[in-house]
Amino acid sequence: MANLLWITAIAVALVSAPAQKQNLLLVAPIASPNPAKGQWIKLFDGKTTNGWKTYAKDSIGGAWKVQDGVLYLDSKAKKEQKLGGGDIIHEKSFGNFHLKLEWKISQNGNSGIIFWAQNDPAKYKAVWHTGPEMQVLDNGGHPDAKIRKHRAGDLYDLIEGPDTAVKPVGEWNKTEIIAKDGTLELKLNGVTTVKTSYGDEIWFSLIGNSKFKTMPAFGRTFNGHIALQDHGDDVWYRNIQIREL
Repeated sequence: MANLLWITAIAVALVSAPAQKQNLLLVAPIASPNPAKGQWIKLFDGKTTNGWKTYAKDSIGGAWKVQDGVLYLDSKAKKEQKLGGGDIIHEKSFGNFHLKLEWKISQNGNSGIIFWAQNDPAKYKAVWHTGPEMQVLDNGGHPDAKIRKHRAGDLYDLIEGPDTAVKPVGEWNKTEIIAKDGTLELKLNGVTTVKTSYGDEIWFSLIGNSKFKTMPAFGRTFNGHIALQDHGDDVWYRNIQIREL
């Protein structure tokens, strides 16, 4: 629980009455600005893009918009209005964590939820050069759905999960990513799609047999940032929250 600061103000005694009286004013408790370990915190407040920026930029691209409690990528604005998009990364970093969010994807769309991304553009050209990804995809229309390990709910290009957990395009999907002390679990709509160890021989063997094998920093650091992928398609995210484990 967050530490609470109780402030008590004591009023000056009233001299007009025969006997002195003390008036005590209790001020409401003030929550600590630093959430305690295990407490859920919002990475998206539902109103602004505070805390997020486009990777390798100082601010977030204008094609990432907020409406009705949803953070979404407007791909049309990128093409027609030339507004910036790009993968976005949150300012906070996490090691052991439990992330929960909801997403929906456009027809034939593709996106992804990246974790443990390193925020160092001078060293790494993209967030996916360092952070693993849980795939966000229209399994019914995008060609990646024909590739095992590339479907919604998969640990992208590393481990495949069942393709039955995802909802039809345009519907909201509930996602969880849980990483703690060498065990990683991905959930889609309550179904565990991936459960694996990380940081061991099995983990590095998975990387060695993937498209990331030529990226020396990929999946090597188990503390980093949450990022959302711009793959050129409309995608919507909401209720993004996380807690440290």
